[in-house]
Amino acid sequence: MTQMLDQSDLTDRAARLVEAARKAGADAADTVCVRGVSLSVDMRLGKTEETRRAEGDDFTLRAFVGQRSATVSANVLSDPAELAERAVAMARVAPEDRFAGLAEADKLATTIADLDLLDETVPQAAELTDAALETEDAMRAVPGVENSGGASAGWYLGGMVLATSHGFVGSYLASRFSLSATAIAGSGTAMERDYWSEVCTHKADLAAPILVGQKAGERAVRRLNPVQYATGEATIVFDPRVSSGLVGSLAGATSGSAIARNTSFLRDKLGEAIFRAGITVTDDPARRRGLASQPFDGEGVQPEGFDLIEDGVLKGWFLDSATGRELDLPTNGHAQRRGGNPSPGVTNLALQPGVQSAAELMAEVGDGIYVTEMIGHGANLLTGDYSRGAAGFAIRNGALAESVSEITVAGNLADMYLRMVPASDLEYRFAVNAPTVAIEGMTVAGR
Repeated sequence: MTQMLDQSDLTDRAARLVEAARKAGADAADTVCVRGVSLSVDMRLGKTEETRRAEGDDFTLRAFVGQRSATVSANVLSDPAELAERAVAMARVAPEDRFAGLAEADKLATTIADLDLLDETVPQAAELTDAALETEDAMRAVPGVENSGGASAGWYLGGMVLATSHGFVGSYLASRFSLSATAIAGSGTAMERDYWSEVCTHKADLAAPILVGQKAGERAVRRLNPVQYATGEATIVFDPRVSSGLVGSLAGATSGSAIARNTSFLRDKLGEAIFRAGITVTDDPARRRGLASQPFDGEGVQPEGFDLIEDGVLKGWFLDSATGRELDLPTNGHAQRRGGNPSPGVTNLALQPGVQSAAELMAEVGDGIYVTEMIGHGANLLTGDYSRGAAGFAIRNGALAESVSEITVAGNLADMYLRMVPASDLEYRFAVNAPTVAIEGMTVAGR
């Protein structure tokens, strides 16, 4: 583990790989070296089903010859010269791309910010086994839970080094701790399942196993005896666990690559109001202990936090250097890269909270559906059409009522965003986060 925490050897290999590319004839080059180690335990019905440990290195070299480029990868770097020669030979026969190239030197990060992404705690398999068992025991103790889909406890430690031929060298380490459980309530043909999971960068921030297990069990029991909702229009209230998917669709539609390829329904909406006034969606790459935080992006650029949506208005795109050049815009440091070529993506993206609590929002809704689970991938980012299977609970007179399943909710994201009302219960649990949200006038297909 000392080797993992000391990345000097990985940094040296990255620098040697870039230098080998220059000697092989590359006009420019960069390399990403990723080292990771993980340990996880899966438990079911009180017995360990599987204990997994993995570790390894990945080396990815990108070489440029004129306006041509190629990328090669390896798990073992035994001969930097051989990998470099292969990359340069491939680049020489690759098609030209006038937008490809390293990031501009004046955009590179000059300091590596400490974002508190590393917890040096290294759990043993026995400790994870105890945590998974405690999680499952708490889940199975919930009245109405009849079976277990299993519980898991995991840990990951990863290090990344980026080196470029125009002088940038940077590295950082990040840790992950996780717990999850899946409960099965009821019996026979009346069984229902649900789950809960937690993940964070520091062990101290991880919810207690008993709380994760109880939440999984309670959510499954609440879903017993579901009914179908009547077909028609209804106000849909999205639980935070699923409302983040709506923000994820926004992220995909505002990726610079989608805009450059003309494959986004928002491609002509820059500077226009696509949400209600007062709505803000923020991306924050420098969030301390954030699951997607990074002190530099996949090209070595200093990431820029910005409001993607400000007072309801679309203010920009997620850009790396290549898509920025294609759109005649500067990169904003959102190149994501764990191997292969950089591509624009989000860091810690969040729909900012509203002023009403979730209970107040539902009380205002009166009648509708509270959706807790979505099924399938039904968002078409080219047209904005949205249609997904769903399950949850009916809302009657502003309160949760009977369980609902086997329904489909549909609409168009452009209309849904304009009608979206967020509650005040935002929590940063994932890379993309949102509070409870309500959207009126959605189509429901049920009985």
